[in-house]
Amino acid sequence: MMEIRARQKNNIVILDLVGRIDVESANLVEAIGQCLRDGFTDILCNMEEVEFIDYMGISVIVIVYKEITNSKGRLKFTNVPTHIRNILCIAGLDRAIEIHVDEELALKSFGEDKIIEDIQKMQLRRRFKRLPIDLKIELKSKFGRSPVCLKLDLLNLSAVGAFIFGCDKFKLGDEVVLKLQLPPKNEEFELEAKVVWIPDKHVQPHAYPGLGVEFINILPQKQQKLIDFIERNLSFMSTD
Repeated sequence: MMEIRARQKNNIVILDLVGRIDVESANLVEAIGQCLRDGFTDILCNMEEVEFIDYMGISVIVIVYKEITNSKGRLKFTNVPTHIRNILCIAGLDRAIEIHVDEELALKSFGEDKIIEDIQKMQLRRRFKRLPIDLKIELKSKFGRSPVCLKLDLLNLSAVGAFIFGCDKFKLGDEVVLKLQLPPKNEEFELEAKVVWIPDKHVQPHAYPGLGVEFINILPQKQQKLIDFIERNLSFMSTD
């Protein structure tokens, strides 16, 4: 069985892999699963001491890659011996998983990814206009658990997110479901979202209790309906 030694740096888990990645390497799947359960989604595998990998080992890597990406995490490799890298390239994994020549560069790349991701999110938000609005909505946990907040005020709406006032039952990272009706036809919308901002009670008392959410898993046609609604209402406001 392959030996796995775990360490941590800058909230990134580094797994030093020693030995063979083959049919006996289920412990790698278990180790990755434990990292994800502990809240670590950025994982770097140091393969300097990997001696061998076969087609079953490739399958193990595919499994852990899918687990990490499904958890919105990132998997990268470093110090990959040439013969192991050749096998990864033949399997096409080098196109899905970043391979870095040394650990320092690999760790640095995680930070660079975060900067690029933040820039892209900012650019995405700027593409969509925001509509000041006052609608009553319902907010509940995506997973059917408490809490449920009724008759909250939706004060700001865009095609990628919203600001909701009147609820302090959720925390950063919680996934929620918004239920609202858009006038004039009162078409009912149900939107999945993630809590990405909570105002500080002392610093932003005017916005407390409230929360900013970012829509997730939104269908293109539903997002287009939001865009049309926002554009239509903004045009009415500009002519008043």
